[in-house]
Formats: sequence, structure tokens, C-alpha cells
Amino acid sequence: MEINTDTQLCGVLGHPVKHSLSPAIHNAAFQHLGLNYVYLAFPVEDVPHALDGIRALGNLRGFSVTIPHKVSVMAHLDTIEPTARHIGAVNTIVKEDRTLSGYNTDASGALLALRHAGVELAGKHVVMIGSGGAARAIAFGLALETSAGRLTILGIEEEERRTLARNLREGTTLHVEDHTLNADTLEPALDQAQVLIHCTPVGMDPHVDQTCVPQQFFHPDLTVMDIVYNPLDTRLLKEARNAGAPTIRGLEMFLHQAVAQFELWTGQPAPVPVMRQVLESHFS
Repeated sequence: MEINTDTQLCGVLGHPVKHSLSPAIHNAAFQHLGLNYVYLAFPVEDVPHALDGIRALGNLRGFSVTIPHKVSVMAHLDTIEPTARHIGAVNTIVKEDRTLSGYNTDASGALLALRHAGVELAGKHVVMIGSGGAARAIAFGLALETSAGRLTILGIEEEERRTLARNLREGTTLHVEDHTLNADTLEPALDQAQVLIHCTPVGMDPHVDQTCVPQQFFHPDLTVMDIVYNPLDTRLLKEARNAGAPTIRGLEMFLHQAVAQFELWTGQPAPVPVMRQVLESHFS
């Protein structure tokens, strides 16, 4: 596609952004559909002035927002969709004229990954390990967009974990429990659960030999999703499969949050196989 005066510009705002995979994913999707769009990475430290520039310039359509700006960017947007407001973080901006709207597709990306794997969340007991930004997004996604019956949050950061649990109890109808992560809390929680979502960096490259869950705690009635996507198959996922548990790779959440961004910007169905191939080629 030739770049011209009608080309729509999208990009990622963060610091650093040098190793972002978003340009490769989105540009492949634009090219596949023949859309006159281009996606670039923008290292940004001064968020208010960056957003002023986005408002002022024509042909800018939307942006991904990454570390460390997902929270600070919210104060400078015109509208924020309800799930993102509950989460307290934005990872996607859509521009209409001079109006900037914020969304959080981490939440919808995780839910889509579960649904595409055939997981029915209604009435299920979900155990979540971790209570940071990704866990917060997924937890509010579960609470606001599904009828999951019960959520148990296990983590080691006590104040962060308790704050997330309190926010969920105050802002949603989801039944929430929270406990310190250890063998005494993990084993009984997983024994009763149907879904486990791992939301910490444990097991990420280069520490591929690490895991939060002893293999003997897995069982065939427990679907295990790991949000770590490098490596594609973490130790957690390998040991879950060895125990007969269905598994969902972290690549699926990463993919589907990008799919949701693409569709917000273009209004067209994303070419999911093309975007998946870019990711799988990179990590394989």
C-alpha cells in the first residue's frame, strides 16, 4: 500500500517501545486487507504534550498505550469506556476528530482467549494468581462482562491483592476471595476450581524453569491459562498438559487484545490468522 495524504496513522505510545511487536502485527493486518493505514512505535515520556499533538494533527486514528503510561494517560482523555474506568488503566486510544476515547482491550483479549478455547465462564470458580495490572484488567473483565460465579485471588503483594479484591467487591457483584499465595491456599483453591489464570511474570524468558504451581495440583477438570507468552509453552502449561488439563497460551490474550484494537480503529474484522502467524513466527 502506497503511503499518501490519505494514509491513517496508528501507533504505540510508551517508554521504551523499541522491542514492541505491535508494529509488525498491525502493519501485517493492514496490508493483508489493503487498508491505507500504517502503524509506528513512538517513544513518549511527555504524555500531555503527546496527546495535544495527536489532537492537533489530522490523519491520526488510534494508539496503543503501554508501560508506563496506561494509568497516567487517563487524565488527558475525553471519554473512557466503563470497563477501562473500573480497571483504572487504558491500553487503547481511538481518535474521532479531536476527541480521544480510552479503552482497555487487555480485559476483552483475555475473555476472547478463553471463549475461543471453548471455556464457558458462567457460574465457574476462577482462580487468579497475581494482582498486578494484567490481573486487575482480567478480573474486572470477568466481573463486568461475564457471569463468572466466584473468583479467588492468590498473590504475594498483600496491599495490592487486598485493594484489588476490595475494588471488585465494591464495584461489581462478583463473589471474591483473596489469600496469600502458598501451598496451603493454592491446593484447596485449585481442587475446587474450573479455571486457573496465571498473571505474574514467573516462567517468562529467561527464567523458563520457574513456576508458581506444583504439578500435582493440576487436574483434568481445570483449564489453565498463562498470560506469559515468551516462551510460547511455559513450564506451567507443559506441566498442566501432562496432568491432563486443557491449556491456553499467553499468545492468545496478546493476540486478541491486538485484534480488539485493530477493530476499534478500522471498524473491520481483523485478519486473525495473519496476526497469529506474525506472533508465532517471532517466538518460534
